[in-house]
Amino acid sequence: MQPDAMASGRSKLLALMLTMLLACGSLLAAPAPHIDSEIGAARLAGQGTFHWFGIAVYDAQLWVGARGYLASAPEAAPFVLDLRYARALEGQKIAEASFDQLEKINAGTGVQRAAWRVKMRAIFPDVKQGSHLSGVYLPGWGARFYLDGKMLAEVPDAAFAHAFFSIWLAPASTAGKLRLALLQDATPRP
Repeated sequence: MQPDAMASGRSKLLALMLTMLLACGSLLAAPAPHIDSEIGAARLAGQGTFHWFGIAVYDAQLWVGARGYLASAPEAAPFVLDLRYARALEGQKIAEASFDQLEKINAGTGVQRAAWRVKMRAIFPDVKQGSHLSGVYLPGWGARFYLDGKMLAEVPDAAFAHAFFSIWLAPASTAGKLRLALLQDATPRP
């Protein structure tokens, strides 16, 4: 084989490999059907891993629509926060950890947090490694929750939904690095 032909063959192979790699990346960033049906034209705004004392608990992804997510107006558009668990956890522990975070960021009143704790204990199931727990923020209405793409519950309580998602997205979040990773590309697009 001539040197020019070899170089041309390598270039073509490299181009093919790059195209395949980009296609695989696009597939990995494609939203699950329940995410796309909730917000339409969903795009991945950001992702990161939550660690507790150095142990990975879950990978988080923030999915937004064309209106994105604005920290100054979080009630402006729907979004989905998808958590893929790295380990098995009891639903009651997930609810209690969420309640603790609501207290830490001082979301709602004490009476509201107590009521939200009851709701979360009723909603959140036990998860195993690889389980996806998705929360859908519906502005002015509330939230929906899915486990592995199947609806778990609807919570028609706008104050709860705002407070719950503030655990990850509010400036007061105790997971500041994860918050920044989730909001990396969350601004609206034309």
